[in-house]
Amino acid sequence: MTGLYYEEFTVGETVDHERRRTISESDNQRFCDMTMNQQPLHLDREFAGDTQFGERLVNGLYTMSLAVGVSIPEMTDGTIVANLSYDDVEHPAPVFHGDTIRARSTVTEKRETSDGERGLVTMHVEAFNQDDDLVCEFDRTVLSLKRDHAAEREE
Repeated sequence: MTGLYYEEFTVGETVDHERRRTISESDNQRFCDMTMNQQPLHLDREFAGDTQFGERLVNGLYTMSLAVGVSIPEMTDGTIVANLSYDDVEHPAPVFHGDTIRARSTVTEKRETSDGERGLVTMHVEAFNQDDDLVCEFDRTVLSLKRDHAAEREE
């Protein structure tokens, strides 16, 4: 486990995640197929070529999911009970096949649960392309384990 326990999160702390991923046409196609999203803007070269973008766009939910995945090792790998919400999702710029995505997380809020055994942590997650354009941002709230109670769980 490399994620942070509740006590290790500091409001205001920002983590630039090491992992990056270049999105291929195949990645986008598979994601659309798995989620049954047949939006032609993602899949149809001719259709997308006639739009303001001039080419197919990567599915925005894939971009968001990738940003979450990239953030997991440093933030929540093995240390959360659940993801509770994704709020205020925005896609300020398009993502295209061949773009390389990186992410940054900033802890914006934390509070203990009423039983004192876990805590709620909210992070603002931002995804950027290779040109440092912001392509997706959202708030992610997780139910995080406390170190002492995580040890009890393992016994």
